[in-house]
Amino acid sequence: MKLDANTILITGGATGIGLAMAERFIEAGSSVIICGRRADRLEEAKAQNPQLHTYQFDVSEEEGRIKLFEQVTKDHPNVNVLINNAGVMRYLDLPVNEPWKDTAAEIATNVEAPIHLSMLFAEYFKGKDNAAIMNITSGLSHVPLAVTPIYSATKAAIYSFTLSLRKQLEKHGVQVIEICPPLTNTDLGVPGSNTAGVAVDEFIDALFKGFAEGKQQVTYGWSQLTTEATPAEREQIFNQLNG
Repeated sequence: MKLDANTILITGGATGIGLAMAERFIEAGSSVIICGRRADRLEEAKAQNPQLHTYQFDVSEEEGRIKLFEQVTKDHPNVNVLINNAGVMRYLDLPVNEPWKDTAAEIATNVEAPIHLSMLFAEYFKGKDNAAIMNITSGLSHVPLAVTPIYSATKAAIYSFTLSLRKQLEKHGVQVIEICPPLTNTDLGVPGSNTAGVAVDEFIDALFKGFAEGKQQVTYGWSQLTTEATPAEREQIFNQLNG
């Protein structure tokens, strides 16, 4: 993938991996737009990186996704890359008596948003130079963490969707790239609980190396292990992970 001269939209781009990607793409010579739900986080990201273009929308809602698409394509008609990064991870002890809306919100952010936004932008990207859609999955797409059952299942769904999307869009010249991180030291899930994860900059270094090499699936460390494991190896990893 060509790293410069793109106009890139990153959902969930105000913090964590999303913001780190935004900063690296700016360094590489691309224009970057980030979207998030929280105005304060967007303002902080903008203060640190004045080149960023920021939009406040909730991509877990259909109306928010449509408005984001319409606003970005109006303000930035050269947009040619979508990175579906926004995600929610909840720890859940099943069975649990909780309002369905909590689980529905996790599914909406992790599954509905990337599928819907990919459908909205796919048509718009046809014929554009260096057009790409990137979906963030997880090492848990292949070996789930039992205490995050909804998150793990949603990432497995996006892995499957990404394969189908790639096949369908290849004839239109739109790249579809899977970004598959391992546990990374961000505030995903419970803030402060991921300190044992890979440093964000370390993963971003590997990610941009994968982009430069033209990889369609970029993994690193533990996520590479799970994606390449045989069924028997995955069962063994699952038992170790959830022991």
